[in-house]
Amino acid sequence: MHHRHDHHGCGEARFARSPFGRQFGAGMGRHGRHGLRGGRFFDRGDLRYVLLHLITERPRHGYELITAIEEQLGGMYSPSPGLVYPTLTMLEELGYIEPETLDGTKKRYGVTPEGRAFLDANRPLVDSILGRMAELRQSYGGGPAPEIVRAMQNLRQALAIRLGRGPLSTEQLRTITAALDRVAGEVERS
Repeated sequence: MHHRHDHHGCGEARFARSPFGRQFGAGMGRHGRHGLRGGRFFDRGDLRYVLLHLITERPRHGYELITAIEEQLGGMYSPSPGLVYPTLTMLEELGYIEPETLDGTKKRYGVTPEGRAFLDANRPLVDSILGRMAELRQSYGGGPAPEIVRAMQNLRQALAIRLGRGPLSTEQLRTITAALDRVAGEVERS
């Protein structure tokens, strides 16, 4: 994945991709297509509202929040842990969420009355963000399931790693080509 580092608070730093590797947002101006702004989905600070909204629905772990956002966006975008966890820390410091430690290490976050009040006070903005998320899911959600996108990325990465180790022998080339052709046939027949 390509990353763009943003050291100015809670800005978004991960590119959204189509299921087949095309980046959305890059080079599309401030607002890009379908709400993706210059390679970002969320405006600065928007992620905190989405996380708080999801935690209000039910207490969640950080990883559950990441996957919930990815699912709500039809697998087209996933926020990085490097953005989610600091934002959760900020929400905790503001008194909007509180952690419950489970299994000795995992934190599951629940919303506080202050967090609910903050979310309610910002309801028009929250609804706007959720509307953009629904629009992106509707526009691109008909594509492959997130599991398929992940599997395709794994295959692409495995090929890049193997090809990066040096030239292939004739036998290695045949083995890799046969494996790829076999999988392609299985996918077509499914």
